[in-house]
Amino acid sequence: KIILFDQTEYTAELLGRDPKLDLAVLKFDAEGKKLSSIKWGDSDSARVGDWTIAIGNPLGLGGTVTAGIVSAISRDLYGTGPYQKFIQTDASINRGNSGGPLFNTEGEVIGINTAIVSQSGGSIGLGFAIPSNSAKKIISQLKEFGRTKRGWLGVEITKVTNDIAESLELPDTKGAFVSSINPD
Repeated sequence: KIILFDQTEYTAELLGRDPKLDLAVLKFDAEGKKLSSIKWGDSDSARVGDWTIAIGNPLGLGGTVTAGIVSAISRDLYGTGPYQKFIQTDASINRGNSGGPLFNTEGEVIGINTAIVSQSGGSIGLGFAIPSNSAKKIISQLKEFGRTKRGWLGVEITKVTNDIAESLELPDTKGAFVSSINPD
């Protein structure tokens, strides 16, 4: 179900989802009701220190708006590594805000709020959003294929540790180590 701000309810069809990023695309018939859309922004133009606005529905309280700044770009979160690098913001994102937009000061969506890091479950200023440029690509694939299609090289890589660097006589631990190759 989709419930709009005015409490109008609609039955939705799931077009596709990406479980790795907790992102889904739903389709519904607005039954003649005129709905407006918001504009995508260019997440690649976001800079550390830029103001952000997060909108969500934490704990089912209804719509909330919080403000903050971009505190980091291209942040790896929980080992999603090759799949997504997140925009980090200190705009208060709490449980239930996932899926809400992260706006820039031009009123454009530069991210989709997706996660927080917290020991208590509440916001401590570490919120993360899928960058809009990535979200647009993922959404396009979900609409077309019902799932995401990611490239696959067929190798497993690990970090170059001090032991690996020393055994291979490398000058430092930069780069990646191919630990196995898929025979197929």
